[in-house]
Amino acid sequence: MTLLASAALVLAGCTSAPTPEPTASTQAPVPTPSATPTPDPVLDPAAGALANLAYFDFVNNRLIAQNAAAGGRDFIDSLVAAGFDKARMEVTPDRTAVDLEADSIQFSVRFDDGCLIGQHGAVTGYVSTARGLLSTGRCLIGDTRPIDW
Repeated sequence: MTLLASAALVLAGCTSAPTPEPTASTQAPVPTPSATPTPDPVLDPAAGALANLAYFDFVNNRLIAQNAAAGGRDFIDSLVAAGFDKARMEVTPDRTAVDLEADSIQFSVRFDDGCLIGQHGAVTGYVSTARGLLSTGRCLIGDTRPIDW
């Protein structure tokens, strides 16, 4: 019996302790830094043309995303709604002299120091620039249509 008890003790010493059951962690998750969103550009009528180019592009790209076939009136109306002065705008016709759809249209907003000029068409897509006023005091060369709406 002593031999049997000794063997039982030796065998009991060879077994491992029971593994503990996993418990739910009570630690709060560590927040990870996220990118700070870039604020939308804003119009500053007192600043020059170049200072407002980002806002001009923002407004026009937003319109194109909503209406890829936007015409001259669409751009003018969108720019007016965004705060640009309609009296300082120019736009080329949507149709050619032989009543075909224009390949692209140009539109502009005049500032005291220059012009914001945009162009949009099926082939060209959207492009823009800030340039100085022409010697005529205008922004666009050639025929423009009246903005009388």
